[in-house]
Amino acid sequence: MFSSIGPTGFILLAVIALLLFGPNKLPELGRAVGRTFREFKEGAREIISDDDSSSRKEQEKAKPLASEIASADKPEDKRLPE
Repeated sequence: MFSSIGPTGFILLAVIALLLFGPNKLPELGRAVGRTFREFKEGAREIISDDDSSSRKEQEKAKPLASEIASADKPEDKRLPE
């Protein structure tokens, strides 16, 4: 995306931003953009960690317990009690 924009393009964008927003508003705008990116990254990390933890819980639920495996391997005793 930015591979076609050279150093002169960045300088031109900076000059246009300076003219549009002025020298006083430009730092505020930069901070706002930085905060927005930070919040976006944090939200993405939360979604990824929630997704990972839910997939782990599903995997744990899918694993049968050792006692269930042992009882499944042995045939059930169908004799009447004496």
